[in-house]
Amino acid sequence: MSYNKEFWDKYADENETRYNEEFAKYTRDLATSLHCTSVLEIGCGTGIDLRLFPDTFQIHGIDLNDNALDIAKKKFSIADFKKGTITDLPFEDSSIDFVFTHQLLNYLDNDTLEKGVAEMYRVAGKYIMNCEKFEATEKQIDDNHKFRNMYKRWINYKVKIVSDVDMHEDIEPDKARFTLLRKL
Repeated sequence: MSYNKEFWDKYADENETRYNEEFAKYTRDLATSLHCTSVLEIGCGTGIDLRLFPDTFQIHGIDLNDNALDIAKKKFSIADFKKGTITDLPFEDSSIDFVFTHQLLNYLDNDTLEKGVAEMYRVAGKYIMNCEKFEATEKQIDDNHKFRNMYKRWINYKVKIVSDVDMHEDIEPDKARFTLLRKL
């Protein structure tokens, strides 16, 4: 996996302007309605998608960018933010009720994505959610990322596809695909 520190430092600095309260509410409400008590966002950036979770949850965020993690820790001190990679998550098997990504997987090369999917499955106790820009054929968007078809990535895992639909633009303006899985 290649990591462009300059790109991600800039992304972290601009992350606060990307805060989407509707998406943060949606994610919190979904995890709550599914009777989850622990949550992990992989590629959490500055933690904007986790900030509405109550302190009754065990809240975890993983990111590679030190700048983003510093901001996250200052803005949301009740969460456990760690430096880490999607291919080597520092959690026990089936230890997190609700594991999710929000437009992270679009930036990964295919090998990293496959290893990351395996790691998400390993640490998830109940549910996995991916919210990523979608194209059935996974075509390239630009030099940095490509559209993903997460449904096809999960077919060989012991999961039940709960939902695989386009998000409404009021919740996710980039019109990303919402894939929710129940781990079996």
